[in-house]
Amino acid sequence: MAEEKILVVDDEDHILELIKFNLEKEGYKVLTSGNGIDALNIIKEEVPKLILLDLMLPGMDGYDICKEIRRDTLTSHIPVIMITAKGEELDKILGLELGADDYITKPFSVRELIARIKAVLRRTTTQFVETSYKFGNVAIDFQKHEIMKSGKRIDLTLKEFELLEILIKNKGRVMTRDFLLDKIWGYEYIGETRTVDVHIRHLRQKIEDDDKNPKYIETIRGIGYRFNYGD
Repeated sequence: MAEEKILVVDDEDHILELIKFNLEKEGYKVLTSGNGIDALNIIKEEVPKLILLDLMLPGMDGYDICKEIRRDTLTSHIPVIMITAKGEELDKILGLELGADDYITKPFSVRELIARIKAVLRRTTTQFVETSYKFGNVAIDFQKHEIMKSGKRIDLTLKEFELLEILIKNKGRVMTRDFLLDKIWGYEYIGETRTVDVHIRHLRQKIEDDDKNPKYIETIRGIGYRFNYGD
């Protein structure tokens, strides 16, 4: 039985009641909020395992809430599924670019919502929870989003950092290009595997001693990449 704590943020009471009832049947502990300011306070106090976030909220919309969640190092790791009545592609892409992990459009089936929640939680809980990591002459602080090489700070873009983080947190496992695209860039990028290849090349140039003969980020030909560095 699941025990994860989930926060549902929606200004429609009947939606809150419906989701709460069905998630509690699945064994989740459910917190609810009807506005953005209240939601942010709950997130900081309770640090839920996952957030279901309505896009259209009074005072502070879902986009702004998602941005605040990702800015705060205490909450930046929490997966977010956006819920909205809008179906336009632009809204979906913007939500994913701001850091949402998934996106579901009203009206939705409860079964689909629960399946998406379980899928997102599987992806996020398979990673270890270390806040820092060292390999060779490189040290990473995941909470501060900082990386040092030989004592000097290296500047990574957000996507480069996220890519390196997921590779490290799944070290020894082969990460397919499609998985990395889905996890980091969102569904709209599926099929555009060159996006991953370009970012891997830039990462190697920044962290490898010899990016032409990489020691840490291995290419698994025809499949994807693997981070090779033991404990």
